[in-house]
Amino acid sequence: MIDLHTHSVFSDGELIPAELIRRASVLGYTAIAITDHVDFTNIEHTISSLKEVTSIKDEYDMDIFVGVELTHVPPAKLQKLVGKARKLGAEIIVVHGETTVEPVAQGTNHAALLLDIDILAHPGMITIEDAMLAKDSGICLEITCRCGHNRTNGHVARIAKETGTGLIVNTDAHAPWDLVNDETAFKVAMGAGLDETEAKKATGSQPLNLLKSIK
Repeated sequence: MIDLHTHSVFSDGELIPAELIRRASVLGYTAIAITDHVDFTNIEHTISSLKEVTSIKDEYDMDIFVGVELTHVPPAKLQKLVGKARKLGAEIIVVHGETTVEPVAQGTNHAALLLDIDILAHPGMITIEDAMLAKDSGICLEITCRCGHNRTNGHVARIAKETGTGLIVNTDAHAPWDLVNDETAFKVAMGAGLDETEAKKATGSQPLNLLKSIK
């Protein structure tokens, strides 16, 4: 399992990074990114704290990445915060997309896809035009395991298939029971309307390709 969207106690997750990583390892994870929610008020503290996971990396046969999820940031301010995240050392940058279950500012998807990010999380009713931007920029759209956000997985999968945009399955884990194994991730991909080949790509080769680009 490769999961590039998870949360710890440094935002609204329930687990400290050490326990999050341990539980992921037991489930057979080969890579995890801790991508806590940030805006301008907490980005420096969050990234500097998460960087301390390097102290336990050698205990696990798993790649561990420091990331962020830029969350409810006004679209016009995203560019500045993305730049700051990279400068501070974020290896994975996720932007909290226009999910249908939260009042995300309209235009967030479009603004994010013009920037140096890696994943647009739960992008809701994303347009074909914005999906094409993601494809052209090599940004992955997320198929999410998280309840609520997953309401539009089918739409995201359909638009991605029409445009050839990369898809990636993530848990958006906030609690211990949100973490999943490969079998469950594959079922989520299939449930979104992907065929077996597409589901294997979204849970395997696509996240691997993303990680290769940042190593």
